[in-house]
Amino acid sequence: MKTKHNKKRNTAFVFEALVREATVAILKEDSKTRDKATQLIKKHFKPGSLLKKDLDCYRSLYENQQLDRFTSEKILKEVKIQKHTLDQEGLFKEQSDLIHDVNKELNSSVFGNFVPNYKTLATIAQIFSPKISPKNQVILENEIVKNMMESIEIIEAQEKIDNVVYSTFAKKFNEKYKTGLLDEQRELLTHYISSFADNALGLKIFLNEEIARLKTKLEEAKEVDEVKSDSEMIEKTSKVIEKLEGFAGASVDDDVLLTIMKTQALVKEIHSDVSND
Repeated sequence: MKTKHNKKRNTAFVFEALVREATVAILKEDSKTRDKATQLIKKHFKPGSLLKKDLDCYRSLYENQQLDRFTSEKILKEVKIQKHTLDQEGLFKEQSDLIHDVNKELNSSVFGNFVPNYKTLATIAQIFSPKISPKNQVILENEIVKNMMESIEIIEAQEKIDNVVYSTFAKKFNEKYKTGLLDEQRELLTHYISSFADNALGLKIFLNEEIARLKTKLEEAKEVDEVKSDSEMIEKTSKVIEKLEGFAGASVDDDVLLTIMKTQALVKEIHSDVSND
């Protein structure tokens, strides 16, 4: 029999719920809620905190990595060791402080936010529980190992932010820029929100690769007949490339985010037109 799951004490769930709260706030242009949610993430999940260490234990298991069984089982074993060496009383206190701040600074409704991978997070919490039976322990661990081995496309990972949120963003983006939300735009948005908890490491890595890709595509666009025959378009394309180069090492704010997204849409449109010729 499984123990009762308290999602407010599930560090990873609360983290994902706060990320979702910040995401919705950005899409609604609610800077007040966005700032409160991101400040809570930065405050409670800062490097060295017990909550951050606890979150890392969860993330090592619920972020699909397409690993082989041997490696997955080794990670699971190490995670269980690290999890049990955490100061449990200290962790409980930090969780209590986080719950208090969420209720005070935001709203208890945050704990009702839809988190698509909730079932997996609950399963991991069961594995960490000292009350679980040996039989259920083995069954649930096998389930987690299986999840770690699965091959999941980037777009499936991006769907951690639910369809309602993305449809809201897509509608706003369509109204402003007359284009649909692309896969690469979804991925950018996902990295942007997640950057609040990892000092933007994942976002920086993605941006370095994405900006390089966009620059290459724009250089290729200069050879497209419709572009190279128009001096004004050549000049504008060069200016876009120059602007992208200026983003290297810069902090990412909403303006930078939207500029890159517009560039992604532009590149997609140019090369789609070429493919359709």
